[in-house]
Amino acid sequence: MAQGKNCDPMGVFEMDNFANGTREMARILARVTEGGAMTIAGGGDTAAALAGFGLEKAVRHVSTGGGASLEFLEGKVLPGVAALTSA
Repeated sequence: MAQGKNCDPMGVFEMDNFANGTREMARILARVTEGGAMTIAGGGDTAAALAGFGLEKAVRHVSTGGGASLEFLEGKVLPGVAALTSA
């Protein structure tokens, strides 16, 4: 993770017996955020995982729009932005 640019939830975080990988990844994200990294969590499942671990405020931005987040990162124009631009 020190050199990576993105990560995903690991395991079935909704079940405590399988949540350790995602929990530890969330803790790492919190630490790198404290160190000044720009951290963005995208998607409802990721937002739920962070909230479940009490870490939703430990990253810079949380978006529940997973598909929209991916389109934004791909450089696509989002429909809402397009509508505002043409108005």
